[in-house]
Amino acid sequence: MQESKAEALAKLRKDLKEMLVKDLSLEDVNPEDIKDDEILFGEGLGLDSLDAVEIVVLLQRNFGLEIKDMNKGKEVFYSIDTLANYVYENTKSET
Repeated sequence: MQESKAEALAKLRKDLKEMLVKDLSLEDVNPEDIKDDEILFGEGLGLDSLDAVEIVVLLQRNFGLEIKDMNKGKEVFYSIDTLANYVYENTKSET
């Protein structure tokens, strides 16, 4: 049985939060502390441009996705929600 879009997105959001905390070495942050709609950069979670590069690598390594257009990257990297939706929309044909 195929999981629904809502279930797939919920799992993706959880996985992405765990990846960010682990791979970006976010000290004092637990995956469950990150809100789905929280801004990831600047005043939100506080990520910076080096973290953005690391997220690009994570997307490539874990999902086979590349983001070459930085304007698209800004949209995609806005929050966990936008990141999960991007991954879902660009990998769903493979599942």
